[in-house]
Amino acid sequence: MTERPVVGIIMGSRSDWPTLREAAETLTRLSVPHEARVVSAHRTPDRLYAYASGAAARGLKVIIAGAGGAAHLPGMAASMTTLPVLGVPVESHTLKGLDSLLSIVQMPGGVPVGTLAIGRAGAINAALLAASILALSDPALAERLAAFRAAQTAAVPETVEDG
Repeated sequence: MTERPVVGIIMGSRSDWPTLREAAETLTRLSVPHEARVVSAHRTPDRLYAYASGAAARGLKVIIAGAGGAAHLPGMAASMTTLPVLGVPVESHTLKGLDSLLSIVQMPGGVPVGTLAIGRAGAINAALLAASILALSDPALAERLAAFRAAQTAAVPETVEDG
């Protein structure tokens, strides 16, 4: 996208991209300018601080943060900005993402992270929720989002019969 990004997608490592790509693709379908970066809470804390604390000044309006395992990235990002942060638990090998979900959803009062489902569905819904937030002040995006929802509804068959 050539426009200035309004949604930032961050993840703890490149291995999280197959999940977070779903958010990026959904935002692209809705023509929402976005960027994607690897920003690890544990391995690149200075990068995380610079990204999250400077996000609003760079024009971002929502951050989607995906993380697996200990999943500190969404909460740490939320602690450094007043922008809405949407957490996507990435499925882990050991506990299938339950560890990630619990780490993200159990934020202390005062540091909110909107937490979505584990994996692909969570990434898609994070993008749709980000678009909904942005559509509050963007009528054209509101129309695109309504059209997306209408097409989704129209694609659901009424019967289970073949042919």
